[in-house]
Amino acid sequence: MSKSTLFVQLFAGLVLIATGVHASCPIELSPASVVVKYGDPVLVNCSTPEIQFEGIGWEASQGGTGFEFVNHLPWTVERLTQWTVSPFCFFSSNYSNQCSKELDLIIYTFPETVTISGDPSSEMEEEKEYKFTCHIPNVAPVQNLTVRWYKGDTIIQTDTFDNPAKRPVDQTSDLKFTPTRQDNNALLRCEAYMDLSPDGPQLNISTQEYNITVVYGPDILCPTTDILEEQTLEEICMVTGNPTPHVRWLKDGEPVNPTVPLTRDNAGIYTLEAQGLSTVQKTIPVLVLYGPELTCPLTYTAVEYSPHNLTCTDKGFPKPETLWFKDGEEVVLPQKLTRSDAGQYFVTTSNLLSSVNVTVDITVLYPPSPIVELEDSEVHVGSSVWLKCSSMGNPRPKYSWNYYQAANVVETDEDGVSRLLIHNATVYNMGSYTCEAWNDIGNVTKTVHVNVKGAKLECPIRITPDTMVMQYKSKTQNATCTPTSDSFANVNKIFWQDLQGKRTDSTVWFADTHKDWNESPVCYANFQGIGTCHKTLNFILYKTPDSVTIYHLDNSSSVVENRELQLQCDIINVAPAQNLRIHWYRGNETLKSGSVQMTRCWTDNDTNCDISMIRSPVNVSSTISITLNRNHSGADFRCEAQLDLGPGGPEPSPNMMSSPLNITVFYKPTINTTKLPKTIPVFRGYPEELVCEADGHPPPRIQWLYSSDKAPHELEGKLIVSEAGLYNCTATNDVDSTVHVVVVILKEDYLPLIAGFVAVTVVAISIVFLFIYSIYYKNTKMRRYSLKNPKLSTHHGNVAHNGWDLPLPMTKLS
Repeated sequence: MSKSTLFVQLFAGLVLIATGVHASCPIELSPASVVVKYGDPVLVNCSTPEIQFEGIGWEASQGGTGFEFVNHLPWTVERLTQWTVSPFCFFSSNYSNQCSKELDLIIYTFPETVTISGDPSSEMEEEKEYKFTCHIPNVAPVQNLTVRWYKGDTIIQTDTFDNPAKRPVDQTSDLKFTPTRQDNNALLRCEAYMDLSPDGPQLNISTQEYNITVVYGPDILCPTTDILEEQTLEEICMVTGNPTPHVRWLKDGEPVNPTVPLTRDNAGIYTLEAQGLSTVQKTIPVLVLYGPELTCPLTYTAVEYSPHNLTCTDKGFPKPETLWFKDGEEVVLPQKLTRSDAGQYFVTTSNLLSSVNVTVDITVLYPPSPIVELEDSEVHVGSSVWLKCSSMGNPRPKYSWNYYQAANVVETDEDGVSRLLIHNATVYNMGSYTCEAWNDIGNVTKTVHVNVKGAKLECPIRITPDTMVMQYKSKTQNATCTPTSDSFANVNKIFWQDLQGKRTDSTVWFADTHKDWNESPVCYANFQGIGTCHKTLNFILYKTPDSVTIYHLDNSSSVVENRELQLQCDIINVAPAQNLRIHWYRGNETLKSGSVQMTRCWTDNDTNCDISMIRSPVNVSSTISITLNRNHSGADFRCEAQLDLGPGGPEPSPNMMSSPLNITVFYKPTINTTKLPKTIPVFRGYPEELVCEADGHPPPRIQWLYSSDKAPHELEGKLIVSEAGLYNCTATNDVDSTVHVVVVILKEDYLPLIAGFVAVTVVAISIVFLFIYSIYYKNTKMRRYSLKNPKLSTHHGNVAHNGWDLPLPMTKLS
């Protein structure tokens, strides 16, 4: 390469680095892409439509032109021999607009011959893998090469290559081929194909065809092993192979002639031996076909719904198909016959060869059908009613009745129907009536009920005694259950049963007074017609309490007045708690009855027991709330537990009384205002005694409060006061305190003045009296009066004188 060329390349590279390949580079290549065979000439023109430019040039390892001031410049090579040439045209404008465009160039070469090579053997074994190689020499570019393998005219493999090399290479393609017998004599070839379109040619060349010979077998193919009588073994199987095999037949190890016709007795296991590429043996079960044969009974009797052994024997091969027909329609004879299956059957059997048939008469015996016309009935007392029982069966059924036997019931049988007439119905005709229809095959029953209106049926049994009330651990007793006198003839069984379902097949039930707390024994009796009925023995096992205790819930022996007192009565180990009655007493006074509450179960310490359901010993309690006043202080409270066991229980009812509980009532003080009024006058100079007394429990403490400027004298709740003011008396105990305020009013002493006024008044009255007396004396001087022992009249308190009233009455002075 010359120095000028190197300079141009460097310059162009700098241009490309500085400007990059610009999408709007004003260069046109004609043609834009070229496909050239190696060694052929090539011509491509580079031009620009620009007017102002510095020039264009071609840079290439073969045929480069350098930079020229023209607007079009061709790149031409007489014989292109460089595989890596990459020509590009570059352009430079007056405005430093520099760019380039590379030519899309493909250089190819393609071989004139292609060869195929493989395993040297001309014979191939079936299902064995062989390898073939296709040789394509001196080919480029290999990434445009495609190799196709053909078997005949069918493409069986296509290979492509991703080698990006531009120089020619020797390329191969391998084929792994596993022949089958269908590939025998097939032609194998490979084809090299190069597609250089749209600018180049499409080239292809094929190898010579490779002839395949496949050896296989021998194979034995037996489409069927069934043959008709008179056919031969040769007609059964086909033997194939390459080379052609030698065939022989064996049975039980002995050779047989395959050309001899067979009979049904010749059926069996045969061995077919074929010798060829290898020796093959095949075991063949040979079946000989022949026409059907049929054997059936002409008549047959079966029991309905029972397994039958009616069979028709058929022979033939293939196995013949046997069909049953009744009334012209195909039927399937069931494993168990029913009455509807009785009749005449046409039986036919056939296979591929022929058919035969026979007629069979079938009779079906069956038990009585469900009873009809027998329904529940209702009749008034004294009226009559019919019960009708009807059934169908083969043979015709007979009838029997089961009911509560009574003299007013009559049975009649006629025309396969049984009737029962009830005359003048009574309470004993009430109940169930069972009709049984039977024959030698089976039986059927139906039960209906007759209700006699106006009659009430009770279970005709008697329990003696009907109530048993027994004390815990007392001597055992028993109860007897017997039918009433008019039901002995109809009773089937009598037995006792407890709550746990334990059954005692006896008329006597014994009580265990140690453990039968929850027993409720029931006597069951089963009667004809009535069925099973029962009566329950009223059984109570009771236990008196171990103890009855009363106590205050606050654990105190005292209570404050007007506050609620809660007392609880505990009854230990008593049964049954539901019959327990609690009575409360205050002294001799009866209080209201308390509610009973369960506190502990006897068995599992459950605190949520229901005493209405538990009959075993439990601990119970009752509480009562009352409000006390001071008058109740010191009262004794008691509770009594009484078992009310009803009419059958002991008299009087068992009871237990608690020990008395003494309650002290505390109350706040109350001041006696009678002795200590709210207002007290005090005369000056005359001190007054104030007495403060109070009632309370505990006894109250008395305290006087007054102004500090007062100076009364206080001694043991008494206060001597001489001054006016407010004096507070406070009575206090542990419950509360009470305050009483006394107002003392100071008054002047007017007694001397009143005494002087009284004296003056007495003197004045005396003078007036004397004056009046003197006048009276003068008027009565003719009379004589004695002043000794005068009598005072009690009438109006006036003084009488010898029976005459004085003109002026005189008041008696005391």
